[in-house]
Amino acid sequence: MSEVINENEVKTEKMSDDELLDKLAYTKKRYLTPKEIAAYVLVNFGQKNLSQFISANKDFFMVQFMGLSTTANANINLFSTIYDAVDDTVSGLIIDRTRTRWGRVRPFFILPLPVWILGGLMLFSAPTITSSAGKSAWFAAATIIYGLGMSYFNAWNLMIYNITPNTTERNNLITTTKFVELFGVWLPSFLPILVTVLPKISPVFSMQGIYSGFATFMLFFAAIFAVFGFFNIRERVPMRSREEINEVSVWQSFKTVFRNRPLIIIILAEFFNNFKSVGSNSESYFWLNNTGSLANASICGIFTGIPNYVMVPFAAKLVRKFGARATAIGAGLFGFGAYGLLYIIGYHPFGATFEDNKIFNLAFVIIMLTICGLPNKIIQVCNPILTADALDYMEWKHGMRNEALVTTVQGYFIKLAGAITGWLSNMVLTWIHYVPIKDGLGNAIPNTDPSIQKGIWLIFCILPALARGLYGLSFILYPIHGRLQQRLIVELAEKRAAVISEK
Repeated sequence: MSEVINENEVKTEKMSDDELLDKLAYTKKRYLTPKEIAAYVLVNFGQKNLSQFISANKDFFMVQFMGLSTTANANINLFSTIYDAVDDTVSGLIIDRTRTRWGRVRPFFILPLPVWILGGLMLFSAPTITSSAGKSAWFAAATIIYGLGMSYFNAWNLMIYNITPNTTERNNLITTTKFVELFGVWLPSFLPILVTVLPKISPVFSMQGIYSGFATFMLFFAAIFAVFGFFNIRERVPMRSREEINEVSVWQSFKTVFRNRPLIIIILAEFFNNFKSVGSNSESYFWLNNTGSLANASICGIFTGIPNYVMVPFAAKLVRKFGARATAIGAGLFGFGAYGLLYIIGYHPFGATFEDNKIFNLAFVIIMLTICGLPNKIIQVCNPILTADALDYMEWKHGMRNEALVTTVQGYFIKLAGAITGWLSNMVLTWIHYVPIKDGLGNAIPNTDPSIQKGIWLIFCILPALARGLYGLSFILYPIHGRLQQRLIVELAEKRAAVISEK
């Protein structure tokens, strides 16, 4: 390998400026139309809205309103992750080998819609089931059905690697997508206000009914944009034929993935970063029990989301100046320091309890969470850029991409982290003896036990801090930067141009 790299270095060094520009012509051409950009952005907008809503609320809904025990919820999440690992292997291989007149990825924008819509509706339904076994069976079935649909629909994520071979155009589309995505996170943030205010206006509105109605809206909202994307997006990166795909065994495909060092680093970093979701999963419990009202979550969301509108274009500038690798390292270490500081200070520095000087304590928490959240969009911009570079590296070095299989392997580790965090998020409630409390109308009210509040605060801060720090440190080992990245771009453009000329 070292001999090949040295030869390529010499070749690149001897190449004149005119020759270099000629080789890069294929990657500099503009491909995307405004309508296509809008379609891709809207698919992402709908899916990210739905994903945020589901991940933040499904466990809380099942425990608080359906009455599922926290232990049962933890075990179901662990089981569904094991199931998803098997399902994702099959779906990844199917997606990689799909060849249709509409492309390889586009059909999966619409084919899985009925499945994940059904599963999502079940997740936020609370049928009258009295037995613990019946409640567990319902939630397990809903989780599996929703996960099955999403394992195929998530193929749309592969479109960013195929929509254009122009890396600058691709990176600009990623940044634009992340900026528009910011407007989407406002929709789920209104839910805590609705479930707090509407039941007080009229008993016709119940918290449970509001959660179910909001879930229905979010599911069909995402589905409409998925259909729009199917009809308005194209795939452009040249792919191997079905015959060439069949010549490579499944085992060879897996070996290629695991021999891709940049990809392994990304998988490791994402594995660590996903432990932050423990804090996200505990948000509803924190706002309800530690601060006294779910409405505080919406108030906080309004302010913490504002800096993101600056951070997305700022992230693009950081990537252009320092590269995606260095930017990811810095973002991770910053997040570690911010969350650690927040835990040390606490959530009620202006009194013995949060209620003492409530306004000042809430303002402090909002300011600190805003600071903690500054790296969020930077990381979300860096991740797809670094993954795209790793896929280009695979194509450059091994002559194949296997995006679906790559995302399947990534999914294994992400879901492994998700299984651990999902299990831990619920088990910590069991360990601190958390018991959901309701009023006479079935609406949630705070549990003010100090030991329970301390446990919730611990999980709310410490694991996100560790997740961010380990994420940043992982990319110290990421090799695609500097001269290696320049050589990769030039030689891959040459290979793709040759493939196109043969067709």
